[in-house]
This record gives sequence, C-alpha cells and structure tokens, in this order.
Amino acid sequence: METVSKSTLSSSAKERSLILWFDEVGIGDIPLVGGKNASLGEMIQQLSPKGIDVPTGFATTAYAYRYFIKSAGLEPKLRKLFADLDVEDVKNLRERGKKARSLLIHTPFPIELREAIATAYQVLSERYNAETDVAVRSSATAEDLPDASFAGQQESYLNVVGTEGVLAACHKCFASLFTDRAISYRHTKGFDHFSIALAVGVQKMVRSDLATSGVMFSIDTETGFKDAALITAAYGLGENVVQGAVNPDEYYVFKPTLKAGFRPIINKKLGSKELKMIYDDGSKFTKNVSVSTADKGKFAITDEEILQLARWASLIEDHYSQVHSIYTPMDIEWAKDGITNQLFVVQARPETVQSQKTGNVLRTYRLVGKAGEQGSSGAEEQTENTAPLPLVTGRAIGEAISQGKAHLILDVHRIDQFQAGEVLVTERTDPDWEPIMKRASAIVTNSGGRTCHAAIIARELGVPAIVGCGNATDILKTGQEVTISCAEGEEGKVYPGLLPFEVQEVPLEDLPRTRTQILMNVGNPQEALSLSAIPNDGVGLARTEFIIANQIQIHPMALIHYDLLKDEFVKAKIADITALYNDKPQYFVDKLAQGIGRIAAAFYPKPVIVRMSDFKSNEYANLLGGQQFEPHEENPMLGWRGAARYYDQGYREAFALECHAIKRVREEMGLTNVIPMIPFCRTPDEGRLVLAEMAKNDLKQGVNDLQVYVMCELPNNVIMAEEFADVFDGFSIGSNDLTQLTLGIDRDSALVARLFDERSQGVKRMVKMAIETAKKRNRKIGICGQAPSDYPEFAQFLVEQGIDSISLNPDSVLKTMLEVAKVEKELPAP
Repeated sequence: METVSKSTLSSSAKERSLILWFDEVGIGDIPLVGGKNASLGEMIQQLSPKGIDVPTGFATTAYAYRYFIKSAGLEPKLRKLFADLDVEDVKNLRERGKKARSLLIHTPFPIELREAIATAYQVLSERYNAETDVAVRSSATAEDLPDASFAGQQESYLNVVGTEGVLAACHKCFASLFTDRAISYRHTKGFDHFSIALAVGVQKMVRSDLATSGVMFSIDTETGFKDAALITAAYGLGENVVQGAVNPDEYYVFKPTLKAGFRPIINKKLGSKELKMIYDDGSKFTKNVSVSTADKGKFAITDEEILQLARWASLIEDHYSQVHSIYTPMDIEWAKDGITNQLFVVQARPETVQSQKTGNVLRTYRLVGKAGEQGSSGAEEQTENTAPLPLVTGRAIGEAISQGKAHLILDVHRIDQFQAGEVLVTERTDPDWEPIMKRASAIVTNSGGRTCHAAIIARELGVPAIVGCGNATDILKTGQEVTISCAEGEEGKVYPGLLPFEVQEVPLEDLPRTRTQILMNVGNPQEALSLSAIPNDGVGLARTEFIIANQIQIHPMALIHYDLLKDEFVKAKIADITALYNDKPQYFVDKLAQGIGRIAAAFYPKPVIVRMSDFKSNEYANLLGGQQFEPHEENPMLGWRGAARYYDQGYREAFALECHAIKRVREEMGLTNVIPMIPFCRTPDEGRLVLAEMAKNDLKQGVNDLQVYVMCELPNNVIMAEEFADVFDGFSIGSNDLTQLTLGIDRDSALVARLFDERSQGVKRMVKMAIETAKKRNRKIGICGQAPSDYPEFAQFLVEQGIDSISLNPDSVLKTMLEVAKVEKELPAP
C-alpha cells in the first residue's frame, strides 16, 4: 500500500478544510482531526521512512463537524436536551443519548461536506480499486491524550464500500459522539460536551480477515515494566481482540536486547482464539465465524513477525517520547494482510494508565494467611497454603485484591440493576457497560485478553479484573460473596468468601543504599516483572524447579525418550501438553528458556543467579513420566541430586536440555546477566565433571563472560572452599542445607524441628569460614537461604563478616535493607 500524497496546506487553510489527507497532518493537529487521525498522519510522515507500514486515507475535520452542527442549528437543541442530564441515572442517560443520536442522524449533511467526502473516497478508490474497502473510524478532538483514553467511546465501521456506504458510516460516526458511554466518560473526565468535535478517519482496509491482527503495548500493562513489549494476536479483523470477544495469543519481547539485535521473546502464551471476524458478503459489513481446531491449537503469528512488531512498537514509542519530550508508552493496533502477507500498524495512541502512575510508592496486596514463596537453598520447599481453592481463574488485570457480592449480568440492557461495590460478572464488556464498570469493586469476564476493552477500562479505573475465565458466568452466582485476587502473578483467581487481605505501601524516595548487595529470591517468572520494582541489586536465587514443576510439568527424560514411554495414559497426556512440538525435548528447552529469560529480563542488567535443577529423586518422580526414570531412594535428601545427576548416564541428556536453555537465554536473547549455579556439589572434582558436561553443550566458563557459581551448602564446600575456588567463580551459601548437614538434622522431620536453627554457633562458624576463604581467594560470596529473611540478627552477623550479597524473599527485602543499612552505619568503613 502506498501513501496518497497531497500538497502541503498552510495552517489557516488546514483549519478551514472539510477534508485532510493523513499525510497532510501530524501529532500537532489533534484539534483539527482528532487524536487517531493525527497519529496516523504522524506515523505516515515520520515513521514510514523507518520501515513501518501504515495504510493511508483521509479525515473529515473538526471544522467539518462544527460546520454540520452550526449550519443545522443543532447546538441549542442539544444543550436543551442535556440540561437535566444525570449520568449516574442509567435510564436518564439512555434517554438523553438516544435522542441526541437521533437528532444528528436525521439531520442531513451539508452538500459541501457530502461532496468533499465523496471526492476524497473516489481519489482513494482510484489509487487501489473501484469502490475500495475502507475502515471508517471516529476520532474525537479530545481522544488519545496521554492522560485520557477515549478508545471505543465512539463507533467504527469496517469493510465499508461505495460512496453512499462511506457517507452513511461517517454520519453514524458523527452521531456516535453522543453514545451513552461517551457522554458518561466525558462527564466523568470533566470534558465539556460542546467543546469537543468529532473527526472521522477513512482508511484503506488491511485484509486481516484473511490473516491475523491484534493489539500491542510498548510497556507491560499490568506492572508498568518499561522494557517489555506485550503483543496479542488472533485470527481475522482486530475488533474481536479489542472488544474482548476472543482470548488471543500473548507474546512478551524484551526491548533493550531486541534493539541490540537479539531475539528476546521471553514469553509465548497460546490463546483459545475461538472466533474470527471476516468480511460479510450480505447486508452486514462483517461477521464472526468459528476458527478451526487446528488453527486454535497453534500460534497466530511467527517468531519473525513477533520480533518485527516488537521493533515497530519500540520505534513508535521512541518517536512519540521524543515528540512529547517525556517517556510515552504506546497502545498500538496492528494487522496482517492475508493477500500480501504484509504487516501494518493501523492505529497508535498513548498508553494512559501505567504512564500516569508515579513510581515513588510501592503498593503491594497480599492475602493474609496465604503462604508465600519460600526462599530455599535446597530443592523447592512447599509451605501450607491456607487459602481455599479458587472457583475460577483467568488473566489478572492489575495487581490488587478486591471483594464483594457477585452480580451476574449477561444483557447490557439490565445494567441499571447493578449496585455500587458489587463484582460485575459477564461474558465480556464493550463501551456500553462503562457507566457501571466504574461502580464495580471488581470485574470478571468469560472472554478477552490483556488488551480487551474490559482490561483497558479496568486498568484506567484502578479496578482489579480477571478476563478470559471461560466459565465464570456458569460458576459464579448473583449475591455470592467472592474475593478477587490479581496479586499472585499473571493468573487471576476468584476465591469463595471474603478472605482477609492486607495492603502495604512503602515510600521509595528515602530508602538507604547499602554496601552489601541486596538480592532477591525469585522462582515464579510470572511475578518477576512486578518484583523488579522492589529496590534490589539483582536475583541471588532463581529456582528452575518452579518453572519445571509448574510450567513444564514433564520429566525431561520422558520427553527425550517419548517413544519408549510405557504408561499410555502418561504418554497421551504428554502428547496433549506438547501438541505444538514434533521435537518433544524442544518443548522443555523453550519453556525453561522463556521462564529464565523473563526473570533475567525483569532484572537486566543486574546479575541473575540461576540454580540448575535441584529436585530430589522423589520430586522428579512426581513429574509426568518421571516414575519410569527415577530410582527409589531411602533418603533422597542425601541421594542422587544436584551435581551428581548432571554427568550421570541416567540424567546427562536432560542436563543438556538445561544447558541449551541457558545458552539460548544468554546468546539468542542477549541476557548475559544470567549466571548458572551448581547445587549440591560434593567435591571439586565433581565440579570439574559438571563444567566439562556444560562445555560439551557449548556453555564454556569464561566464553562470552560466562561465570559459573556453586552452592556452598555442604560442610565439604566450606572445608574445601580453597579448592572449590579453583573451579568456580563464586559461592552462594545455602543456609538450609548447611544447617541440616552441620547439625545432622532432617529438616523435613517434625520430631527434631525444634533443633533446626541457622543461628547455632556451629553453623555460624561454617558461614564465617566460607566468607573468609572466598574473600581470600577474591571470589564473590552471597547467601540465598532462608535465615536472613527470618532473622534480622543473622543478617547483621552476615554484614559484620563482610558478605558481598544477601538474597531475600521479596517480602523481606525492604525490612532487611533497613536493618543492613543500620549495621553498616555502625561498622568502620572498609
């Protein structure tokens, strides 16, 4: 598609024009053509030369709208109509809106305006084909501002053909300035109904009905993490994604290393994509049809297309940030043409929620009594979770917790029954629902993804929402008391009853910086972008076990030897989980790399120490297919775990997959801040065997600045620390296992639990020796066990010994940071 070039007009001529072409306007022309059209013109003029393709077209101007209103004498009639408007009264709002729209629709366009639109459409048709297909979209002069999103407030029409069709669609767009939701939104935001004008964009259609489309943000919409681009994709025209009629695929790309030439796709999530909107040959412009099972089961776009879209999102964000002289994250609609296979950007507007938040207060929500993730120096520890099982789950919007009585409403005409403070439960929302969305304590929908209408409005209102639940309207009942939690990562959960929760607010301006590095223990990649907002110096323990158990779920050897699996039920389940993969081991590498990559990206360029897998054999056996590959051990805690597995014939192939994942994160994604760490390494010679195994899989110590650390969690790691320092680049003390093995206590045994104490003199001497030797050998040494999170006095002891870093559970970071700063103040300067 080419740009239709028109001669440049003077500013005074522009202001009196009924029609302006997109390539005649820029971002400074919002008062003339509205935000949407001004942005399209800006991109065509400034970003097309940089390779971003934008379909061309023209806009009716604000002057044209005012000329229409004035020539027909409509303003006095509208003012009289709105004299007793009450937007809180749904019935009153409906009546006023309906009469206003009827007034505009039944008032003919002035002949000059009809001719201007018809002529411009004919020029566009000459460029492409007779009666070319166009999208006709409303563009208000107050929309797409950095602090207010009028997205979806007025109407849009797709696949409009013919002069009369375009004129009728433009007329309906004018009338849509007075939709109920637009009236309500303007009133809430303090905009005068009569100072805003309505422009209309007429844009060449992209044939995404034959391909795919979606929405992308140049910022993470939930956490405000600035360095990730979020892309959604589904089949057909993009309205279904915007309206939340489908659950789209989601992709995250890390922008800093993307700009450096790497391929950092840090997350891919398959959506159900049930419907696609296509052209309708009948009386309607478009229709929805079902997507085939085969297409639903695969990603809608390729990795190359994901990366191209992410590059465009970065370019658009950079350009608008420069234009506005302030960081301006963007909300962008894109489409792929099914005839040419070309990608296009069809809209771009400033993101209006995260960009308006101040970063000087950290607010966190937590269910009281729900056990959090525990730091562990050994394998993943499970703590009792006292929250009930959720009734339904979906995609969390926001990071808050709310509660109230559920109110199930499936018909927008019944919204007047909704009471303030209730939880809105419905199939999906569109702008007609907005008058009650602002009164909801939370919103739950069956369909939609992170970029759907319900998600965008919920974020703007600061209301927690869970979208794409699938079955919420079947499970939840009107009047039922529920708690909505969006504070547990990407998955939002609706719990029965009114569960207790707490909100913590921490001002970030006056936090002290410490000489001792304060790192974090992170296991769940879904929480990483959010956790990175907590002041920190990196990640001291990223546990691969969480990713393997929760996101991969399958024993790696069962993937490598899939054809030899004996249990047919297990084989079928693995086949279902890995349906996208003919090469089953590749599933393990992809998922592990994305999980590690997401954590590494969240904290980049700070160090992220990734512990290689440290399940015990009984825990490995619980993975799908694990029973066939794991021995029965009397004491798995002291058995075949950690380093001993990596070079053993029974696990060597699986360890190779872990190495491939680390290699991909560092070399393909460009996240060289990842430092692999070897757990439960019994002797220096065993360490050398592991390093040799890593080298066989192209992870060579010293190449591409690769460092390899070792867990210091066995008495022998301390006693032979000099020799271990010859093998490894750094140490991380695992206080849990070190305490267990120093005191000879089974930490899983309730009978001797009272004797387990990291503060005992023997354990502290071990820690002191380890720190002294590491310092002597100029090796980094930190701690990633539980003790400093639980005991401030233990943290004090570590600082006094001169430890380089302390890695803590996220909820202990700020408290311990203050404690460490106090201790450092009293110590003599180094």
